[in-house]
Parts: sequence; structure tokens; C-alpha cells
Amino acid sequence: MQMLKRFICALIVFFSSGLMAQQLVVEVTQGVDSPVPVAVAPFSWAGESALAEDVAAIVSQNLGRSGFFRSMNRQNMLSFPDREEQVFFRDWRMMNQDYLVIGRIQPHSGDEVKITFELYDVLKEQRLLTREVSAGRNNLRDAAHFISDVVFEELTGIKGAFSTRIVYVTSDSRDAQNRRYRLHMADWDGERSRTVLESNEPILSPAWSFDGSKLAYVSFETTRPVIYIQHLATGQREQIQSFPGLNGAPAWSPDGNKLAMVLSKDGNPEIYVLDLRTRALDRMTQNSAIDTEPFWSPDGRSLFFTSDRGGSPQIYRMDLASRAVERVTYEGSYNARGRLTQDGRFLTMVHRGSSRRFQIAVQDLKSGRLDILTNSDYDESPSIAPNGSIVMYATQDNGRGILAAVSLDGRIRFNMPIPQGDVREPAWSPFLK
Repeated sequence: MQMLKRFICALIVFFSSGLMAQQLVVEVTQGVDSPVPVAVAPFSWAGESALAEDVAAIVSQNLGRSGFFRSMNRQNMLSFPDREEQVFFRDWRMMNQDYLVIGRIQPHSGDEVKITFELYDVLKEQRLLTREVSAGRNNLRDAAHFISDVVFEELTGIKGAFSTRIVYVTSDSRDAQNRRYRLHMADWDGERSRTVLESNEPILSPAWSFDGSKLAYVSFETTRPVIYIQHLATGQREQIQSFPGLNGAPAWSPDGNKLAMVLSKDGNPEIYVLDLRTRALDRMTQNSAIDTEPFWSPDGRSLFFTSDRGGSPQIYRMDLASRAVERVTYEGSYNARGRLTQDGRFLTMVHRGSSRRFQIAVQDLKSGRLDILTNSDYDESPSIAPNGSIVMYATQDNGRGILAAVSLDGRIRFNMPIPQGDVREPAWSPFLK
């Protein structure tokens, strides 16, 4: 248990979504040196008609695809216990399992079921936790992700993010002249994917509100860039003030009341902040250089952005109270598209150094240390899991855009290849209620 908790930068399984009926496939390319063996026995079901989802199988897949755990194939299990008295630890030790998850599902009230699950340390012959969760029979996948989060946090000390979602943009060609763009949203594992927006024109820069209820993005559906806000629960969307020239790179403030963006309405790309309650627009930068890609500090007191005011693209921080600007990145000739972990300590970015490759890097803002996380040539659009352990990004595979992810310590990597089309512009959701 304590050994596991030392792996602070463990992977949280990432999900993918499908293009039309096609599904992104999580392909672990690099994990920790010795993934921890865990067995998830099939959960018993006391009802009559079959359930639509295999909850235990989803939990096992979540943990196994993380690159941090190695899930046991249930075909190799000697028994399927669902209560403590049925657990024979010697059997699980003989099969080299460190941890065991068991569970039972019972009809509850109406369409709901009650799921009781337990986690055991096989080597210590000790029960680590027992929990109950209620779920509708149509929401068993949510329950499975919740169980995975609980188990993951108990074993690693890191809050699980299996219940989160991502959005991303795909494009595919129907012929030489026509491309189709889609903004997708799905669970982490690619299930329940849906198309948020479909257009013949590009879709860029999707951004989650901090409460996970809304998306902001840029659409060219009117042939010019316009920022929209979409309410995910209702599907309703609204167009933000549209000005001549560039309207781009929306970024939500932590309180959800403001939107930072890039506008060129006065001639040069500058950072502005729009108050969504009053519609008051506040210009934040005024420089002959290009200022773009704003993002907020978690406490809402600072605004970070990319600028070439120093001669090359670098990341800067503005204190919103004083409007004082300081340069944050110095190493390398190019640092852009920054994102912060929720504790505000680590800054991820697209970095170009002496190798001249565009790679994902992370900088510790406390020590100033910068580490290169990826080894490909054209990486872009990093987005951080809400627990701060994994960076998702877009990259190239045989000339085609795919999604990939890497842990903040660089030890775990995985790809999400898609059968056809290009996928770009990923954005990871916050923790969802």
C-alpha cells in the first residue's frame, strides 16, 4: 500500500471517443516498470433480468488500461467471491495478485440497484474498504467509473479521474474539396460519445468551464472565427460578441463569470477579458507583439499568455491587480500553449529546444526546472487531467493526427489511435459532479 503511494505521478486511464461509429482505442505504449497486479472478480447480481453493463469488467479495464495496474483475466480466476467469507487469500497469492476487488449488485427501488464493493490487500489478508453506491440501471457505467476512482485513490493516494470526460475535434475528407469537422465529447473510455457540433468549417480551441457545465469554442461556420458558449445539459448555445478580425482562444475564469480571449479588433492580436454578466470588455495587453493563448491561474489572480514580445514565443504571467507582466519561460526558442495543474505549480507547454522538435514539456514553477515529456516531432495542444497526473496532447502518427498522453514524470505513455480522420484540439474536463 505505502509502496504504491510513492508513485505520485501515476497514470489515470484516459478515454477516447469515436468518429461516427468508430472508436478510439487506448493503446498503452509505456507503463511503470512493475504494474501492480489487481484482480476484479465478477460482481454477483441478485436480480432476474440481465444487466446492460458488466460493472466489474469496466472497473478491471479502467485499472488495467492505466499503465499503473495489471488486471487479472477473469478466466484465470479460481473463484468468484462476492463476500468476505468467500475470499481465500492463499488462492489469490498463488496467482500472484496483490489486491482483490469483489462486489455484489442487488435490486433497490424502482429502476435503481445497490452496488456493494470491497477492496482487499491480498498479502496482508486485510480489507481496505467497503463502500455502497446506488445507480440507475441505465447508469451502471457511471457507477463503474466511480468505483474505479475510489479504488485508484485508495491504492495510489491520488484522486481518480475515470469519471471525467474529454472533448476533441476530428476532421475527415469526403473528397478533395470537402472536409467535415466534428466536436466530440465522450467518457474516458470512448463510450457514450456524442457529437456536440458538426460543420464544414474548422472548429478550434474547445475549453471547459470550471464547473464542467459549459464549453466555449471557436467555430468558422459563418466563414469567420466566432466564439460560442454551449450549455451541455440543454444543448443551448450562445454567440459571444463578434468583432472584425480574430476572435479566438477562449479561456474560462475559475469562477465561471469571465472569459479571456484573443481579439484583433484594434489591429493587433491582444488579450481581452469579457465579463459574461455585464458584457463589459476589458483589454489586458497592449503591445506591438502578438499576444495570444490566455489561461487563468487556479486562484483567478493571474492571467498567463503566449507572446513573442521577447523575440520568440514564450509564456508570460500578468498579475491582474497590478497589471504587471513577467516572463515565465526562458529555456528553448519556443514555448507556447501553456496549461497549469490545479495546484498552480506545474506548467505544461509545447516546447522547442535544441532538437528543433515540438514536444510537450513541463516546468516546475517553484524550482524553475523544465523536463521534456515526449519524444515525437510535432506535439501540440496539451491538456492536463484534473488530478494533475497526466497530460493529454495531439500528435502525429504516420502523417495523421492522433491523441496521446503522458504522465507528468514521463514514465507512462499511451496513444489513442483512430481508424480514420485526424483528431486534434483535446481538452480534459474538470472533476464532474
